[in-house]
Amino acid sequence: MTTITATEVKKLRDQTGAGMMECKAALTEAHGDFEEANLILRKRGLASAAKKAGRVMTEGLIGHRVSPDHRDGILVEVDCESDFVARTPDFQQLVEDVITEIERAGDAASDSWLADPNGPIQKRVAAGIAKLGENMAVRRFIRFAGQGPTRYVGQYIHIPAGGKIGVQVEFSGVDAQVAAREGFLTLVNEIAMQIAAASPAYAARTAVPAEILDREKSIYRAQMEGQNKPPQVIDKIVEGKLGSFYSQVVLPDQPYIRDPKTTVADVLAAAATSLGAPVAITRFARLKVGEAV
Repeated sequence: MTTITATEVKKLRDQTGAGMMECKAALTEAHGDFEEANLILRKRGLASAAKKAGRVMTEGLIGHRVSPDHRDGILVEVDCESDFVARTPDFQQLVEDVITEIERAGDAASDSWLADPNGPIQKRVAAGIAKLGENMAVRRFIRFAGQGPTRYVGQYIHIPAGGKIGVQVEFSGVDAQVAAREGFLTLVNEIAMQIAAASPAYAARTAVPAEILDREKSIYRAQMEGQNKPPQVIDKIVEGKLGSFYSQVVLPDQPYIRDPKTTVADVLAAAATSLGAPVAITRFARLKVGEAV
């Protein structure tokens, strides 16, 4: 029996617009021959959905769910073609159902699980396409879980953007007493809004990959070629430019959106003092519908 891979099924689906299950069945019947599988789908009237598959999905929603104890959280991007469909109860229910499936799968949820034509996500998406008449896809998801009793996961959905930008941020050093203190929830919301607005890439300078730092340094040094500056001066200038780079991509180094004269690190330090605990950001995620990844 010919083994049909998820990649082959997706390829046929992209070509024909037929559902994942139908594509796998056609490929199995055709023993992996794409032309024959295409013909099978056409004969069954299932390839007529190609117009849907060829349309670009630039709309959708960022779904979100956090556990009652705020130890676990899920963000998911579900795409469709039109804002009209994204606003329908059926599409919003699809988003909720997808989150439930991710929650149910737990650690088994992965990219391959997401793309599995026989898996729960693709089945739900296929049903959504059939009911609402638009191309749809669960593009990606972020799941934070199992990081210990003093971790706190907060979320923020940017409503002015139509629910198309979502943030998930994890704090350490947060027990039940800290979480209940006045000002903590405000801090969580402010940091999440910072991430939504400023789109940092890293939670700390140490998280920036060495190859990226080397690339930036080489660019800065190249900019100073032919200026006949002493090596120690060049090194100092490079470090200065690197500081500017950090202020763009590293969350604690970014200017605070409420007061650009203050950094996010300053905000965290002040919060740690007022809360009486060394609260820190361990990781975060920012999803925006349709963005390049």
